[in-house]
Parts: sequence; C-alpha cells; structure tokens
Amino acid sequence: MEAAVTTCYRHPSYETYVRCTRCDRYICPDCMREAAVGHHCVECVKEGQRSIRQARTVFGGAVPRTGVPVVTYVLMGLNILAYLGELIRPEIVDRFGMLGAGLNGSDGSQYVYESGNIPGFDAVGVVDGEWYRLLTGAFLHLPPDESSFGSLPFGVLHILFNMYGLWNLGRVVEGQLGRGRYLALYLLSALGGSVLVYLVAPDTVTVGASGAIFGLAAAFYVINRRLGRDMQAVNRFLAGFLIWMLISAGFTSWQGHLGGLLTGGLVMAVLAYAPAKRRTAVQIAACGVLFVVLVALVVLKTSQLTGGAVA
Repeated sequence: MEAAVTTCYRHPSYETYVRCTRCDRYICPDCMREAAVGHHCVECVKEGQRSIRQARTVFGGAVPRTGVPVVTYVLMGLNILAYLGELIRPEIVDRFGMLGAGLNGSDGSQYVYESGNIPGFDAVGVVDGEWYRLLTGAFLHLPPDESSFGSLPFGVLHILFNMYGLWNLGRVVEGQLGRGRYLALYLLSALGGSVLVYLVAPDTVTVGASGAIFGLAAAFYVINRRLGRDMQAVNRFLAGFLIWMLISAGFTSWQGHLGGLLTGGLVMAVLAYAPAKRRTAVQIAACGVLFVVLVALVVLKTSQLTGGAVA
C-alpha cells in the first residue's frame, strides 16, 4: 500500500515530508524558518514575534529593530529637497519662510507691518493666518546668493552646518528616544523657535533648522544628565552651542535659537523624568500642554498686532 502524498499547506503543488515543529503542518522550503529545534512555518513565526515584548528605551520609546535613524534621514532629506526647491524657485523663501507680520505693497516690495487696512498694502505672515510658516520656515535655508563667507556662499554653509548638526545629534537622540518621541521633540523645538521669533521680532523673515537643532542640543544635555553620565564633556558641548548663539546673534536669529533650546529642554525634561508607571500618558499630556501654550502665545501676539482681531 502506497503512502499518501503530503503537500505544503501553503503550496499544495509542492510535495514535502517536513513538518512545522510547532503546529505540525507540512511545509516546503519556501515556508521553512529556522528554529531552535527543527523548522517553523511562516504563521508560527509571526505569532511568536507578536508574543515577544518589544524592547523599550530608558525613556519609553520603542527600540528600532534595525537601529537605523530613519527619522533623522527623513528630516535631512526634507531639508535638502526644500533647498533644491529654493534653487529652482527662489520665491519659496518669501512664500514659506517664517515671517510674523509684514506688508506687501502694490510695487511688490515688503514693508514694516502696521495694523489696520492700508490702501495698496496687504498683510502677510502669521498675523494674516499663515500659521504654516511657523514650521515650514524650519525646513528652509538661506539661498546660495544671500551673502558670502570667504569663497563659499553663506547660504550653502547655512544648510551644511545645520545638516551636520542634525546628523550628529539626531542619530544619538533618536536612538535614545525612539522615533515617535524624537519627532515630537524636533517639531516642538522648531515650533518653539518660531514662536519666540514671532513674539520678539515679528517683522523679520527667518529660515533654517537651527531652532530644532538647538532643541536637540538641549535634549542631548538632559539625556546625559538623566543617565548619570560624566557631564564635563557634555557641559563643554552645550557651552559651545551657547557661545555660538551669542557670536552669531548679529547675523542669525538668536530668537529662533533660544526658543528652540528652551523648548527642547522642556520637552526632554518631560520625556526623561515622567513617572515610569504612567510614562507615556504623562509624556503625551505634557507635550500637548506645551503645544497649546505655544499656540496661545501666537494667538495673543496676533491679537496684539491686529488690535484684537485674530486671523
């Protein structure tokens, strides 16, 4: 009497005599997965992965299985793509750069903002409801022909320095926080920098990822202090950022730098010191409160500039 022909449960046309050591179903070579004893089928492997608790960072974020700083790569890519867009269409900076309040004249020039309806002039900026500028400005940089520093245009140095800082700081901070928390930190830092620009210098057009990067620098400092590491080198690192903020105040937006630094420090303090039992809930709530505070500051400043009418 001939033995019955056995086939793979996923590929009935494939004759096989190997079984999954977990569910006892027949599997072909395409469905075999190495196991400690014998082989497992695809479904058993997936089921086993679901039952394994995902590793978490000290601050509650999920540890990426690959270890690749995906968010940092994406942020760098967005900045570079935006810069290429500026090379093709320079007007992108005027349209999406961080501007709190300005007036566009009929001659195409921009003038200092004054409240009220002025014939021949149109309000432009956050004050006129263009809230997207609070974030889009953080992904733009000075055009190549803005000014020169030695033989290299300062606009090129602007994005090179910022991407270098994002590359070095972003990889470390993302690895410690996990992707979701890291992205929240970056965007809130960028927003905090723009909000301080709006509060202090609303008539100034500012661009650059510096505010977000200063936020990452503050987060790097808090992370090392929370983990109890040797702070001497970290203190020198942060002091270098603060000195640069003072030196560059004459030709960069110190408001954006300071706003990003303070916001990043606050966000990271929440992420680092939230109670372990309700860590995620506290972190989300605190970041939400900070976001609401920043939005409220924008609303109040808009009301002040417009004399009570909020766009």
